Formats: sequence, C-alpha cells, structure tokens
Amino acid sequence: MKMMSMNNHPFHMVEKSPWPLTASLGMIIVTSGFVKWFHYKSFSMFLIGILIMILSSYQWWRDVVREATFQGLHSKEVYMNMNWGMILFITSEVFFFLSFFWAYFHASLSPNIEIGSVWPPNGIIAFNPYHIPLLNTIILVSSGASITWSHHSLINKKYKSSLIGLAITIILGVYFSILQKYEYSEAPFTIADSIYGSTFYMATGFHGMHVLIGTIFLMVCFIRLKNKHFSSTHHFGFEAASWYWHFVDIVWLFLYVSIYWWSYN
Repeated sequence: MKMMSMNNHPFHMVEKSPWPLTASLGMIIVTSGFVKWFHYKSFSMFLIGILIMILSSYQWWRDVVREATFQGLHSKEVYMNMNWGMILFITSEVFFFLSFFWAYFHASLSPNIEIGSVWPPNGIIAFNPYHIPLLNTIILVSSGASITWSHHSLINKKYKSSLIGLAITIILGVYFSILQKYEYSEAPFTIADSIYGSTFYMATGFHGMHVLIGTIFLMVCFIRLKNKHFSSTHHFGFEAASWYWHFVDIVWLFLYVSIYWWSYN
C-alpha cells in the first residue's frame, strides 16, 4: 500500500532487469548450438545455451515471485493486465499451431503426384492411432481433469487436495513425454521422408516441446504452492499454468484426430 501511495497509481512499474537480455542471448546460443550439433556432431555450444537459459529463467522467476508474493506489487489492476497478457499469448500460440495444421491439410487433401497422389505418401507407414497415440490422449485428458481438480481445490482453500492434483498432473505430463520419446524411437519414417514426415514431426515435436515447458511451469507452481505463495483469491501463476496446460490438451486432441486417426483411416 505504501508503494502504491508513493506512485499515486495501482500499477506496477517494472524495474530494470538484465534477465530478458541474458535469456535472449541464451536462446541465440541454443539455436546456433542446434546447427553445430546437427552438422558437426558437437553439442557443447547447445549445452552452454541451455545452461544460460536455465539460470536466466530461475533469476527472472525469482524476481517475479518476490514482486507478487513478498512485495505485494501485483494489485487487482496488474492481475487483470496479466490475465489479458496470458490470453493474448495463448492466442498467438493458437495461430502458431494453425500454421502446421494448414500445411498438413494443404498437403493431405490434395496430394501431389510426386508423392503418388495418395495420403499417406507411398512408402510411409503411419502410426496405429489405437496404440501409443490413444494412450497419450487418455493421459493428457486425465491430466486436464487433475489440473482442474487442483485449481478448484485451491479456490476452495483445500491446499492438500490442490497439491495432490497438481502432483498427478506433473506425473502424467512426464509420462506423456516419455511415451512420445519411445514413439519417436520406434518410428518407421523420419522428418526427411516427404511432406508427411516434415508436417508430422514439426506438429507433434513442437507440441511435445510445449508439454515439456508446461510441465516445468507446473513444477514451479507446485513448489510455490507447497511454500504457500498462493491464496484462494491470488494465484495468477497457477491460473496461467492451468490455462496453458488446457491449451496443450486441446491442441493434442486436434493432432490425434487429424494426424494420427485420420491419416491411418
């Protein structure tokens, strides 16, 4: 309240921070490290970039947690603006995945003669949608139910139930990633196998990356919930994580129906 009276407004003016710069530097090194890894089989540069990203993220999140939990800088107005920021971010993610679906349906609804005028192309053996893909669908739908349970438990001040639901969601997210890794290792085609391989791995690969990011997001929320950083009325970090996870769930349902089930049938 003292800070608000000094500023004469309820909004939080973000202080100067080096973490956006260091995180951007880490991302440049990661992407450059990818190129070096693929072409020269050396991943030291990639690991350095990942380390910089991890350290920058930790410090950045630490500052945000301090602002929200200990300094009381996230007023109702700030809370509302962060809600809109997350909504717009998820909207941008929707259009990001829309580009992959557009490419997939453009290639599959009118396959070129170069790939045999059929879909999947000649020589491509599609995954059976009733094996690992169906199991992964059940896992993600179940995780959507558990994160909803956790969220409602937090709103109703049932913190132990909220922790249990969040832990279940994290376990299911890790299990999904393990199964996807196993599916990739058993795949009968690669990203270089025609337009089918390219669209399949780009869409499912970026979704898998979002699952990993979402799982880390939920892990941070679990630590904060355990340390009593969230209340029944003030828990935007948890709310944003749950929105993001539901978005990941919905994208997977579209991926399963279009790329797995429809291609197989």
